[in-house]
Amino acid sequence: MEDDFYATIKLKCGDEIYTKVSPCFENNKTILLVTNPITLQQINGPRGLTGYKLEPWLKTTKDDMFVIDMENVLTMSESKDIEMIMMYQAWIRESAEDFPKDPTGTRKKINRKMGYIANVNDTKEILEKLFEDSP
Repeated sequence: MEDDFYATIKLKCGDEIYTKVSPCFENNKTILLVTNPITLQQINGPRGLTGYKLEPWLKTTKDDMFVIDMENVLTMSESKDIEMIMMYQAWIRESAEDFPKDPTGTRKKINRKMGYIANVNDTKEILEKLFEDSP
């Protein structure tokens, strides 16, 4: 077994993922164990600013490790870009904090860091007052 590495993988289905890869060789066949694969989308902001939107590759599962047969890989490029690796690791840490993996599958309690918290009745009153006060 070789050492783990970070890579961008283009799959034959068209998906492009960034992930930590552990290659395995079994029965004269190469498979990839990928951990926390993500997709990236470049976002162009005002005044020429560029950022990236990171999302999990598969959005309907809480699994963090997947097996990919090399027959499904179009190309793979090892990444030694420290900024990209750090961005990936930060995303992994943040997503683990937001959605802890415990046996019950429960999430963390909502807090103000996640956004504004209000109840429906208070919000309804505020919106009605704004509507009434508008010209």
